[in-house]
Amino acid sequence: MRRQFNMFIKNVMQGFPTITGIRWFNLSVLVITPALSLYGLLCVPILQKTVVCTALYYIYSMLGITAGYHRLWSHRSYNASFPLQVFLILAGASAVQGSCYWWARRHRSHHRHTDTDLDPYNSERGLLWTHIGWIIFKSDLKPGPADISDLGKDPLVQWQHRWYFVILTIFGYLLPMIIPGLLWGDWKGGFFFVGALRMTACHHCTFCINSIAHYLGTTPYDDKHTPRDHLLSAILTMGEGYHNFHHQFPMDYRNAFRWYQYDPTKWFIGVCHYIGLASHLRVFPSNEIEKGALTMKIKALKDIQDSIEWPVPPQELPVVSWKTFQEESQSRTLLLISGFIHDVSMFLDSHPGGSVLLTRNSGKDMTASFFGGVYAHSHAAHNLLGMMRVGILAGGVEAPAEHAIPPSQRLVIRANTSH
Repeated sequence: MRRQFNMFIKNVMQGFPTITGIRWFNLSVLVITPALSLYGLLCVPILQKTVVCTALYYIYSMLGITAGYHRLWSHRSYNASFPLQVFLILAGASAVQGSCYWWARRHRSHHRHTDTDLDPYNSERGLLWTHIGWIIFKSDLKPGPADISDLGKDPLVQWQHRWYFVILTIFGYLLPMIIPGLLWGDWKGGFFFVGALRMTACHHCTFCINSIAHYLGTTPYDDKHTPRDHLLSAILTMGEGYHNFHHQFPMDYRNAFRWYQYDPTKWFIGVCHYIGLASHLRVFPSNEIEKGALTMKIKALKDIQDSIEWPVPPQELPVVSWKTFQEESQSRTLLLISGFIHDVSMFLDSHPGGSVLLTRNSGKDMTASFFGGVYAHSHAAHNLLGMMRVGILAGGVEAPAEHAIPPSQRLVIRANTSH
């Protein structure tokens, strides 16, 4: 049993860097807080008012991270009035995830050095490392360089950084207990639910931005790095789950570009803009966003195209004289269509018009018949015919260019390898 447990731990921690120590404060918060939450759920009466208060305070704390720490101070994706900045920086502290200065510095490093050893939460090191490992373990890795000179000059950010532990004690622990305690006498519910349970949810929902948002979902804008878009990630993270979009266009105040995508943080910033608390909402040009989306769609189609069997390219087909064509057509059914010689012998029994129509015309030019003289064949028939090409008649015949290219190849995707 002990050996199996050790193997399990080894597999779980595979990809971790060399561990040099434990961040005991972080570990204590991340162990004690959920333990208190579990005790409260099992032993403390749950009041409806306290449930509502827990949900509202959770939203408050999460907005402090998503609209504040992340989109405002890490990416400067919009401008916030001073009252909104105060609201957000206190909310961010209530989530107990470090000061804004500390948080934004690492996040900027993450964007600049994504998926490398200079990325504090490098997704190449596994889901557990990105979710929680980098927070509780010390290692020899250091965050890569990132410019935070603007944050160093921001008086509100620096005030919160200096007084962080006092502020988190008030807004992370005391206020969540005081509100339900004073208003409807539920001091225990305030401590265990509005305090501990809400904080536990904030922690792990935020951590999902670094973990599952790099593993779960699609890459509709670029696949150079690991960030992905997924509705579940967006639901867990107050709209931060459209992470592929965000890493391509980080200065955009939106994470969800499409109107129907779930991004309550975007809606919150939009409301603040409407009532005059936010301004200069930055958006990336829609043309460039659609260009990125189109590129990925073309890439996916190119992968499908490369998996399909296509006709032999004309330059690889042998050039056959009329005499040879006539001689060969005596032993197998060969038809000349648009200058290409086609061996239809294997198709005789499958031909909808019967085999006789093909065999009696072996060795003849059937271009006019194929393109409407006898029957105007479908695109599918044209594509299938292209797969039967075995040669090109020397000297060729005059034929419209569109007859020489099967419909399936008229929109073929070709990679541009020039530099």
